[in-house]
Amino acid sequence: MTSILLIYDSYFGNTEKIAQAIGSVLGEDVPVKRPSDVKVEELSGLEYLVVGAPTRAFRPSDAIKVFLKTIPPGALKGVKVAAFDTRMDPEGVGNPILKFMAGIFGYAAEPIAKSLVKKGGALVGEPAGFIVLGSKGPLRDGELERAAEWAKSLMG
Repeated sequence: MTSILLIYDSYFGNTEKIAQAIGSVLGEDVPVKRPSDVKVEELSGLEYLVVGAPTRAFRPSDAIKVFLKTIPPGALKGVKVAAFDTRMDPEGVGNPILKFMAGIFGYAAEPIAKSLVKKGGALVGEPAGFIVLGSKGPLRDGELERAAEWAKSLMG
């Protein structure tokens, strides 16, 4: 049996919807938890760890940043890891400054992935971003399906 844990943070429910879509593909018994509900001991013996957050000021949410800092060095050795985020689409918003800033600073998924690898994890998929239309959402049409497809690609 594959041991998988999915950890996410969400402000307006959009990242939670993406996390649930990913979790449902990974398995019906896969825990989908907020970082405050996870104890570091739960990371022991995992085969997969998936972490996601909304992008806030081009970075993961504070709760995810704090969680990642609590993971001891080397604790994810041998664990397959993946990262995702929710983000606004600078093209869709039509804001050239936002597009420029996002090009420089990026989104939450990339630093989450780097942190997981730094703690010993083996990245199994490209960090993924899912689009929300406005800071409070809703998700762009098709994003839940795209999240499910991304989740399938992780298990290969």
